[in-house]
Amino acid sequence: MHDPYVRVRGAREHNLKAVDVDIPRDALVVFAGVSGSGKSSLAFGTVYAEAQRRYFESVAPYARRLIHQVGAPRVEEITGLPPAVALEQRRSAPTSRSSVGTVTTLSNSLRMLFSRAGDYPEGAARLDSDAFSPNTAAGACPECHGLGLVHRVTEESLVPDPSLSIREGAIAAWPGAWQGKNLRDILDALGHDVDRPWRELPQADREWILFTDEQPVVTVHPVRDAERIQRPYQGTYMSARRYVLHTVADSKSAALRARAERHLVSAACPACHGRRLRPEALAVTFAGQDIAALAALPLSALAETLRPALGGDGAAATLAGDLVARIEVLTELGLGYLATDRPTPTLSAGELQRLRLATQLRSGLFGVVYVLDEPSAGLHPADSAALLTVLDRLKAAGNSLFLVEHHMDVVRRADWIVEVGPGAGEHGGQVLYSGPVEGLADVGESTTRRFVFAEEAPAPRTPREPSGAVRLRGVTRHNLRGLDAEFPLGVFTAVTGVSGSGKSTLVGQVLADAVAARLEGRGPEFAAEGLAAVDRLVRVDQKPIGRTPRSNLATYTGLFDAVRKVFAATDGARERGYTAGRFSFNVASGRCEACQGEGFVAVELLFLPGSYAPCDACGGARYNPQTLEIAYRGANIAEVLGMTVDAAADFLADVPAARRGLRTLQDVGLGYLRLGQPATELSGGEAQRIKLATELQRTHRGHTLYVLDEPTTGLHPADTELLMRQLHGLVDAGNTVVVVEHDMTVAAGADHVLDLGPGGGAAGGRVVASGTPREVAAAAGSVTARYLAEALAGGGSRPPRGAEVPAP
Repeated sequence: MHDPYVRVRGAREHNLKAVDVDIPRDALVVFAGVSGSGKSSLAFGTVYAEAQRRYFESVAPYARRLIHQVGAPRVEEITGLPPAVALEQRRSAPTSRSSVGTVTTLSNSLRMLFSRAGDYPEGAARLDSDAFSPNTAAGACPECHGLGLVHRVTEESLVPDPSLSIREGAIAAWPGAWQGKNLRDILDALGHDVDRPWRELPQADREWILFTDEQPVVTVHPVRDAERIQRPYQGTYMSARRYVLHTVADSKSAALRARAERHLVSAACPACHGRRLRPEALAVTFAGQDIAALAALPLSALAETLRPALGGDGAAATLAGDLVARIEVLTELGLGYLATDRPTPTLSAGELQRLRLATQLRSGLFGVVYVLDEPSAGLHPADSAALLTVLDRLKAAGNSLFLVEHHMDVVRRADWIVEVGPGAGEHGGQVLYSGPVEGLADVGESTTRRFVFAEEAPAPRTPREPSGAVRLRGVTRHNLRGLDAEFPLGVFTAVTGVSGSGKSTLVGQVLADAVAARLEGRGPEFAAEGLAAVDRLVRVDQKPIGRTPRSNLATYTGLFDAVRKVFAATDGARERGYTAGRFSFNVASGRCEACQGEGFVAVELLFLPGSYAPCDACGGARYNPQTLEIAYRGANIAEVLGMTVDAAADFLADVPAARRGLRTLQDVGLGYLRLGQPATELSGGEAQRIKLATELQRTHRGHTLYVLDEPTTGLHPADTELLMRQLHGLVDAGNTVVVVEHDMTVAAGADHVLDLGPGGGAAGGRVVASGTPREVAAAAGSVTARYLAEALAGGGSRPPRGAEVPAP
């Protein structure tokens, strides 16, 4: 008989405790639970990993080594498992050549349309589709290599304050310390006046000093210091432009490169005017426009431009029809504001995942399990309905949908819910409930239950009174056009609006950059008032805290320094003369040399993918035997790194340098993470909370502005409550917090709401409403208003939708 269930037996991946669970196929199934409870370990680490392993067994060994694959999961048995497709919440490689068009393959179809059905100049040869790609040698503009931009330096970028003399540091692009003094002394020896204000120097001298490619050698006679004798030396001059370009291209120091990049000015390529292609490709048109113009249009506008071609015959109608049909799916998912040439790094993780979801919808697969990682991440509530419609269409096509999800609107719409918990890390890993959503109401241990069935309105909060305001005037960037915005100080502000309305641009770029410019002594790019009231800026984003396993929770937060000092202070360490450096796995004296402190070694397999295995010499401990002989309270350094934050908080309770940091990590809900957890294993939400905890443990004076971009992404509502408590605590301490947020419960608890819109892309970029949550909830013309009103009234009272699913 056909078994309608995927049956998992004895799953032990990560923190799962021999889990047995039956999950229905042909249904929308949500995996819920607090962050770190084991949801992803069950959905991705077990179910999807096993489906992938079975598929790879059918692939030729040589081909298998070319495909990235996860290891075999720790599970006794899984039956009834169809082929699976995973859509994870991961970022693509951060390259400006990757775009919306390349992710969705719309660019391929658009290039084919121009190649086969474009209007060519009279006598011009027909071009292959590669000639319309800026990422190929055949198509890329030779001047900018298909990037559309050239980077150069100007006198203004190199000398921001022309009232200073060269000795006073007028040439800001030059390095500091001895090297900068050396260049000034060389100029002096060459006969230039280094004590005259820059603006008073002859134009020809200024040009030579900044831009010459000459590198004259001159004898420098340094000014003698009373304390030391300085002998003459031969100095070689390097212009400011040469220094900046050389540093950006060749320096191994990230800090030096970043400093030099501040003096670069990006401008549209003079050859292609930013259009990235060769002239012969740009001479071909369709519907009266070249391919660069069509690629720059929002997808919804591109579809309208192509629609008239659908009524014809031949290649134009076929290719245009395919493009319009695929764009309609993206528009349905609320992505119609994106253009095909929009670079991938500028997209949110949620936008990227929806692009991949739309591609799957057009693939026509059936009988497949789609495993999705928070598809609602980065979605405004107004867009969630469209997402659910698309998911329903995938299910109706004969597929199963397994979602790891925290958004309660999506949870309520599920046919089936699997809750993993009850806590995080070692306190989780058990299936508390597996069944129709309404049955969750009877599960006492469930943390999710009260958010799914919440019927009480949240306690009303009196908004705080602001202590001042930062006012931005005439902001023009991306889709913001002449925008005026006001951010009150000393309060909690939530910036809301549909996806693509301009929230991240306004907060993460304009506001934060204006404050940073003032703090660094630079003039802000836009007219701004009230910046002087801010003494410090803290940006907390979801970028990784490190890109290698050597970077981990303990090293990033500074906890590792305290732990190493504790070990160095033990009697055993003092007897052997071990310092704190001995207990670092990055130092030759303490680490295991067989694995260089990595804890694992790469195993190359002929015709099969390389894999990693624990180091035979240290067993994965990362240290050499002599270092591991030193114990503190019966535990060696590797065992302490293996502890969770909760366990370490008890173990190191009497170590003041560690106690505060561990407590703040617990306060933001990260007690389940291991101290030595590699940065590569952390989610974006976890990385953001680690950064916040690192800031919280520092003592600061003065008024700090905290800027956070969707801090609740990847968080269960219970974890969101913990995080909000910390953020409101920062405001109570006299600081300002500004968050870009889609979670209406966060906006409902804010003091001030700034709503952008009314739509995304060109239809957005305006302040639709601003004021207290109740004022914005009553605003006409705001898409956010009705959802904010529901949150203020207690939005969880809608009954969940359950589908008919047979009993296991």
